[in-house]
Amino acid sequence: MRIAIGEGSCGIAAGAKKLEEALIKSAEGKNIGIGITGCVGMCFLEPIVDIYEDKKLLKRLVKVKESDAERIVSAAEKGDFSSVSDLEIKEEDSEFLELQKRIALKNCGKINPESIEDYIAEGGYESLKKVLGIPPEKVIDEIKLSGLAGRGGAGFPTWLKWDLARKNKSENGRKYLICNADEGDPGAFMDRAIIESDPHSLIEGMLIAAYAIGAYEAFVYVRAEYPLAVKHLEKAIEQAKKSGFIGENIFGADFSCDIKIKTGAGAFVCGEETALIASLEGERGMPKLKPPFPAESGYKGAPSNINNVETFANVPRIIKMGGKAFSEIGTENSKGTKVFALTGKVKRSGLVEVPMGTTLREVIYKIGGGIKGEKKFKAVQLGGPSGGCIPENLLDTPIDYKELSKTGAIMGSGGMVVMDESACMVGMAKFFLDFTAEESCGKCVHCRIGTKRMQEILTAITEGKGKPEDIETLEELCDAVKEGALCGLGQTAPNPVLTTLRYFRNEYEEHVFEHRCAAKECSAMLSYVISAEKCRGCTLCAKKCPVSAISGEVKKTHIIDKNLCIRCGACSKVCPFGAVSIE
Repeated sequence: MRIAIGEGSCGIAAGAKKLEEALIKSAEGKNIGIGITGCVGMCFLEPIVDIYEDKKLLKRLVKVKESDAERIVSAAEKGDFSSVSDLEIKEEDSEFLELQKRIALKNCGKINPESIEDYIAEGGYESLKKVLGIPPEKVIDEIKLSGLAGRGGAGFPTWLKWDLARKNKSENGRKYLICNADEGDPGAFMDRAIIESDPHSLIEGMLIAAYAIGAYEAFVYVRAEYPLAVKHLEKAIEQAKKSGFIGENIFGADFSCDIKIKTGAGAFVCGEETALIASLEGERGMPKLKPPFPAESGYKGAPSNINNVETFANVPRIIKMGGKAFSEIGTENSKGTKVFALTGKVKRSGLVEVPMGTTLREVIYKIGGGIKGEKKFKAVQLGGPSGGCIPENLLDTPIDYKELSKTGAIMGSGGMVVMDESACMVGMAKFFLDFTAEESCGKCVHCRIGTKRMQEILTAITEGKGKPEDIETLEELCDAVKEGALCGLGQTAPNPVLTTLRYFRNEYEEHVFEHRCAAKECSAMLSYVISAEKCRGCTLCAKKCPVSAISGEVKKTHIIDKNLCIRCGACSKVCPFGAVSIE
């Protein structure tokens, strides 16, 4: 019998490490193995404990506490799980995984990410061995047949990138392969989860790509904010080297390759490939004009190929299942599956992998279980700060590069943030503009100044200082920034503004012309009032007010001085009679 604790970042944050210690202690002297696994994707149920007999999953226990350790071990020892039935995953929550199709996430939450033996037992490194027996051109042909597009956001054909890098020559014969693991979108954690839970799939995918393009040196550019991912990747690289999968004459073939890790400082712009290369070379991460593209002149001026983690994680599976089989999943324009980080006001949040062509409604309502608190859906932000907000009437849009672009949003790397009726869409646009304006590298005028001007206008609108001409000015700025920005950060920065103006223009007009926020999120437009009928004069609100804006005698109606009120909401939270309302 074996017990595995989910120890991705989400599990550890929920207390999985302490739970592991408690389970190890409870299992002392018993014939029960205690180990770890990665994130299975059900972040809303962490900490998660899986009980196995050989490779068969017997029970999945969720929201487990340290205090449950002893009875879990006892149940596993006896083979009778009636004593832990209260911890078993509910049938409706099991649908979260059952409705998915996992290719990139195949091993996540299933194997020990720190064990190369576990990866090999699942067929790991067989695809690498297979491709080393065929010409590199044939490998590229197989990727072409699969229809795999880059999962970093742009959706550029993977095979074409590889083919260009292979055909281009450098003076010293060097070529480089780079993995972009600089995942910076707020609410996105797909790449992090893959590295934390299945690092060898990334390594194997990179080695296959390196062979295909003729590179003998590869880099993983990963965010320093991902310490667990870095730790697991370092260990996996060390294991792969000891096993002969990284290094000289891999599998006895005339192919050698080394993989190194470079940790980035967290600049969002370094997700852009030329800025990433600059950072990798020790320079400030700033984008460069293209052409030349990295496939022509990249790292150290040599032909270089860059793909993200999810793209590389798909490669070993494509080689194993065949490009044709992969291409039969998805749509005509978008092949295979896509991983999303489903977050926000949704009941079941976590990692989701679905076939291309699945609708947004299916992901949010079937897999995600719908909106928390049975509130009304309002919008879903797709593609991170460079994406757009999609309204309810477009929920049946299929997940497809072309179809999503028609809405004004983008696929992006896979962030999917769900908002309910309480969200202010003007405030949401401001939130993302705050992010992109701060993350702009400042190299080009359109992005450096344009995003700042948009941020200032949105701030004024949310503070009740909007002017009638602001909406038109915003639209003009959006068009100018999209047209003139140097890289993808600036070119897509206006998307949240454009889509909220397109689908929620009435909210902008309410803010500007009526100085009213219907969602009651823009505090500058709110007014707190105490009801004379409900107030009992208990003085709790006056005592809690941080600026002494509330006056009144004991057992008499209290009054809020609107000139002093800072709209913190403390009075509303503390009132036991519901006498404080927001207007």
